[in-house]
Amino acid sequence: MCKQFKTTVNFGIILFGFGIFDYQMKLGKLYTDFTNSEKSSGIILLFCTTISLLFANSSFGQNYLHLWHFEIAHKPIEFWVNDGLMTIFFLLVGLEIEREVYIGELSDIKKSMLPIIAAIGGMIVPALIHFSFNNGTPSQNGFGIPMATDIAFSLAVLSLLGKRVPLSLKIFLTALAIIDDLGAIIIIALFYSQGFSLLYFSLAVSLLIVMFILNRLKVYSIWIYLIIGMLMWFFMYRSGIHATITGVLLAFVIPFGNGDEDSVSYKLQHRLHLPVAFIILPLFALTNTAIFIPASVISDLSSANSYGIIYGLLIGKPFGIFCFSLLGIIFGWCVLPNGLKRSHILWTGFLAGIGFTMSIFITLLAFNNLSTINTSKIAIIIGSVISAIIGYLGLRFTLKVPKDELL
Repeated sequence: MCKQFKTTVNFGIILFGFGIFDYQMKLGKLYTDFTNSEKSSGIILLFCTTISLLFANSSFGQNYLHLWHFEIAHKPIEFWVNDGLMTIFFLLVGLEIEREVYIGELSDIKKSMLPIIAAIGGMIVPALIHFSFNNGTPSQNGFGIPMATDIAFSLAVLSLLGKRVPLSLKIFLTALAIIDDLGAIIIIALFYSQGFSLLYFSLAVSLLIVMFILNRLKVYSIWIYLIIGMLMWFFMYRSGIHATITGVLLAFVIPFGNGDEDSVSYKLQHRLHLPVAFIILPLFALTNTAIFIPASVISDLSSANSYGIIYGLLIGKPFGIFCFSLLGIIFGWCVLPNGLKRSHILWTGFLAGIGFTMSIFITLLAFNNLSTINTSKIAIIIGSVISAIIGYLGLRFTLKVPKDELL
């Protein structure tokens, strides 16, 4: 137990080491709110992950592990966090995607193509790496695990660089992560849904159509959409499609208007930032990093699944993003934003290799075996931490230091 606890502490020290930083940037109000909450959420996620790992491997570890299986309304707390509260997280992600599509970086084709192409490369290459290690094995279903990017952690590490980071790079990483999340949502819907029921799915789609009609009729009462959305969540859950998809679908039928501060979409997005950043994601971290680290952790990590996850995040992510971006620029499909070099795209690609939240979420959908799930989580943490370190150091030595910091 002492050896296991020491191993856990080492994990904790590495993780929490990224949690001390200062962030001082002046952007637009909404963008600032978003990055600030994600930055702060990143610190809390690091702290919760560390605490959860320590508790799970302490003398009262079994009690802590059983805590998350305590049932409420005949479902464990773990279910309500992963399937219930995470729907709200996906709602926020959907609102961000919607805003980017209508009035953000994704509204201009030339500007939007770089993060889109980069995100595609950052999903395809990691998936192929994992599949190449696990093809024909019981763990091949985990191909989607290294495809994800954690917005909170990646922005938190980027913010460590302070004023060195140009606005164009922040927007690129944010847009990339949002598109990455959208891709992960599609993958979940296509490959990680089970026991499909056409009846319940039809009922869920019918409610979606009703909300779309209400949108067209300019019905702006947010509570109508949220109440119908909860009913749609129930039907989607019973249909066999993962219920969290409801969050994204709901986001796109909530009235956007012109996107100003008086719009329903803006108000909801603004109100969701704090509860998602400081309640939902920390609960997700506590629930899903309650991992008992056995003495055999080293040998367990030598499995094909672990190699696929670690190499997918550490190698597949950055090189998929870099190579696809380079091809897009060469063929004239997209342009490199002002102030950025190609090397910046590569190092930012390593930050995109911080999978954490979405990677763990896909792990829970991909596997049923507890041992495989725990080993996958550890592999995700290792791959994410190493990617964060490399990405941070690479950008630190390639980004210019502002003149006011040289004085």
